[in-house]
Amino acid sequence: MRLRPGTLDLYLARSVMLATLGTWAVLVGFDLITALVNELDEVGQGGYTLSHALLFTIYTLPRRAYEVFPTVALIGTVLGLGGLSARSELTAMRAVGLSRLRVGLGALMGIGLFTALMVVNAETVAPFGEQSAQTVANSAKSGDVVMARLSGLWAREGNTFLNARDGQRREQDGETWTELQGVRLFEFDEQGRLLSLAEARTAEHRGDAWTLRDLRRSRFGEREVQVEEVAEERWASGLDDQALAAAAARPRYLSSAELRRNMDYLERNGLDNKTFANAYWARWFYPVNVVVLCLAALPFAFGSLRSGGFGKRLFIAIVIGIGYLLAQRLVVSLSDVYHFDARVAYLLPPVALLSVCWGLFARRRG
Repeated sequence: MRLRPGTLDLYLARSVMLATLGTWAVLVGFDLITALVNELDEVGQGGYTLSHALLFTIYTLPRRAYEVFPTVALIGTVLGLGGLSARSELTAMRAVGLSRLRVGLGALMGIGLFTALMVVNAETVAPFGEQSAQTVANSAKSGDVVMARLSGLWAREGNTFLNARDGQRREQDGETWTELQGVRLFEFDEQGRLLSLAEARTAEHRGDAWTLRDLRRSRFGEREVQVEEVAEERWASGLDDQALAAAAARPRYLSSAELRRNMDYLERNGLDNKTFANAYWARWFYPVNVVVLCLAALPFAFGSLRSGGFGKRLFIAIVIGIGYLLAQRLVVSLSDVYHFDARVAYLLPPVALLSVCWGLFARRRG
């Protein structure tokens, strides 16, 4: 088998790419419409208007295109190869010596190009878009909460500014609370001079107030700096704890390198890094998922198309693709519960699906 792509390989890739682009436009379009409808329910909160909702939805377009692409690749592969099969072009290709494996590799050429673009998108455009979308929403609704991609969450209450590296909602024994990590509080006077800087390992919101733990505060006087350390201090604040947690828990806003740095930081400080670990390994296994789903589509692209056979196979392929992604999410969630490596959780579904589809592919040989 020649490794250099020939005319037929490029024709296969072109057919699959065109089908993929059409499918992509339809699915992303539906997703954007649904997202916009959901955002319309938020219009009227604070200064959040229809223009903010539209801008928020547009900013999330790169992330939505990235998330839906594995399903798009599966459907595009089935439609592209199925169209060739319907016109007997696959039969002609096989008659001139093109194997099923060569057909599959030709189809993967175009999908591979799109996959590479999505990987770059996930590291650059999509995180910037998500950060911009959250900044638009938070600043319009509250006016005091802003996300910065590199420095974390920033919020303001009067002359006090809060900066938190990470945060999330926690639940234990039926109780739910907000926890921020890597917290810094900057207090200024009316003239803009820094009065104090407080650094806390965590800030927990239970009831109607915050509790700062492992606190170190520096007070700046005219000619001296006073430093005090306390294990725990109560902080009365009117900041919305749920909005802060939602804004701070932001793995999707980060590149793989930034996710890795956050994982290491949380691990060094004895904190749970599972959320960032799952997001990190999801980036690495993303191309694997796309390739596996496209290979899973191959058994459904060949064969007779009589009696609506192709429509039936397309439906089955879509069900398999959606079921695969749901199964992977389930296994990843189980890894959180039973504390096994996320890499194993992301690897098991591809291996299982490849095994099943290789059996189907082998049965259809000949």
